[in-house]
Amino acid sequence: MIAVSEGVAGPGLAEEMHAAFSLGGLLSKSKDFEYRPQQQQLAVAVAEALVGSSALLAEAGTGVGKSLAYLLPAARYSLETGRKAVISTHTINLQEQLTRKDIPIVRKMLREDFPAVLLKGRGNYLCPVRLRRAMEQTADLFTSSEDDELKAIARWAEATRDGTLSGMDFTPSPKVWQQVCSDPHICTARNCGPRGNCFFQEARKAAADAKMVVVNHTLFFALLGAADDVAAGDAGAMNGFLFPNDFVVLDEAHTIEHVAATQLGLRVSQAGLKFDLMRLYHPRTKKGLLKSYRKASAMIAVERLLGEADNFFQSIGESVRFGQYSKEFRVRRPGLVDNSLAGPLRDLWNEIDELAADVEGEASKAELQDASRRLRELHGALQVFLDQQEEGNVYWVERGGREEVQFSLHAAPVKVAETLRRLLFAPGKTCVMTSATLGVGDPNLQWFKGRVGAEEARCMTIGSPFNYREQMVVKIFRDMPEPSDPRYAKALAIAIRMAVEVSQGRAFVLFTSYRAMRDAATQLEGFFRKKGWQLLVQGGGMTRHRMIEEFRKDINSVLFGTDSFWTGVDVPGEALSNVILTRLPFAVPDHPMTQSRIEAIEAEGGNAFMEYSVPEAILKMRQGVGRLIRTAGDRGFIHILDNRILTKRYGKNFLNALPDAPVEEVFLDKK
Repeated sequence: MIAVSEGVAGPGLAEEMHAAFSLGGLLSKSKDFEYRPQQQQLAVAVAEALVGSSALLAEAGTGVGKSLAYLLPAARYSLETGRKAVISTHTINLQEQLTRKDIPIVRKMLREDFPAVLLKGRGNYLCPVRLRRAMEQTADLFTSSEDDELKAIARWAEATRDGTLSGMDFTPSPKVWQQVCSDPHICTARNCGPRGNCFFQEARKAAADAKMVVVNHTLFFALLGAADDVAAGDAGAMNGFLFPNDFVVLDEAHTIEHVAATQLGLRVSQAGLKFDLMRLYHPRTKKGLLKSYRKASAMIAVERLLGEADNFFQSIGESVRFGQYSKEFRVRRPGLVDNSLAGPLRDLWNEIDELAADVEGEASKAELQDASRRLRELHGALQVFLDQQEEGNVYWVERGGREEVQFSLHAAPVKVAETLRRLLFAPGKTCVMTSATLGVGDPNLQWFKGRVGAEEARCMTIGSPFNYREQMVVKIFRDMPEPSDPRYAKALAIAIRMAVEVSQGRAFVLFTSYRAMRDAATQLEGFFRKKGWQLLVQGGGMTRHRMIEEFRKDINSVLFGTDSFWTGVDVPGEALSNVILTRLPFAVPDHPMTQSRIEAIEAEGGNAFMEYSVPEAILKMRQGVGRLIRTAGDRGFIHILDNRILTKRYGKNFLNALPDAPVEEVFLDKK
């Protein structure tokens, strides 16, 4: 057993983990156990970080089995000390693996009741109180088709165990779901908790009682920001992350900088504003929350704000100039347009506040107060964006929608390192970050440490147990024209054709732009048809999940994908025998976030290309390459259709970051 003194585990935890992951240890009793010294090394390092209340950055290659390597010491430490473990991931796939497979294994090994729960964002849970109110007010809230959806939700609510949106066998419209999901002002512990049938409150109680809570990075940083606001008002209020005195393991940590920047910034969308207003009152259908209160002035205020919102975003669109293929426009100065929404927003929330003051029912009052709060938050976000109040932020406008005439306003911090240094790595906080790819050819992980503010953290790189020299061959096209060459598009199609023939299909072809992907698909669809190999192209109407399932089933199929297929996709076995990287994945330099980070480095006298662009691209390349070998039995090819890896001075940085596998140069078939 671990030595314990005043709720703190002794150093015996590291020794216990070394023994547990050894040839004759605790895990060896499982029929699926395979001794991996890399897994043992990681488990010991995690245990040392927990006992020392310190930070650890650990790159652990594919096949190490890092999930069990952090779950077992985290569970043991939590049981012995009473400190709650928070496990955060980026992808749903890993969350499901943890909750359905890995945590049950840990529970079985511990031979103890070890409560662990998956906590989702509040908006994922059905609120029975709001559902009942919606059923009572259906005539004022919904059209007939929406009423049918509401009844379907009510039928589902009678049978569901966890009440989460993902458990439905149909997808309700956002408008209907927003009227019945958990809400911070209505679905409170006082209103819903005592009933015992509120899914969110029960999940919240379970999380409070659990020894381990699994979340995703987006929710983690959203809750972390809220907890930080509490701690800012009372220095002793929060000695942890999401719960008092907890500790956190952030898996898939290579995504942390991007997720944190997004969550610490702001977003105001035209579509979102319109949705929220029409939830209050829809002028065409004459439905909405305010209809039941019969206060004409409030409904008129909504109609006025809807009209002003259209005018406001139209003026936004007229004030910016997007590039031919760009969806973002960076706003460099305050006062892009006049804040014509400030007055109408204030008028509407005053109308709603008056209504709330006269309403007797607690739930009705809370619903109205929540609507008022949303309007105030929107007012504040618009002011921050238009006045560019937050120093160190980058501001931009995005266009979207089917016709690309809907706009959204964005702001995000250019650097998150300083904020994360305080939130994650302050003295006394225990934070473990791990991923298969944190380094960019630097074993000390210096680049990643600097990006996330973890300069003082202990770091380690643990290689993969796979034998890449036997399992993988890297083929690089020596004579590919550069992407700026007029011959490039035709050469790319030839190279893809040659590469997929090596493996008889069974390939991921990874692109860095939708346009290049669509052009290549158009050129090659006849070739694939003749071969009898199904071509799956992202954006063709099939969901990402469905594309992967189809790819797994159809053994010779080929999948064309962009950004989201470079990472977080797991297809072991011969179905994926070839990963083809069409270009070195440099970030598009005209995105405002990328642009502002480059400018910040240059302003400090640095070389932005070598200090940011190259490391970012290497990290993404490593993620793409990592799709190929997922088990010790996998075999296959990596094709790189970009000769800059051979001809440019920075190319050696990419080559050094590849797995230790044979590299061959190949040449285009010029016929």
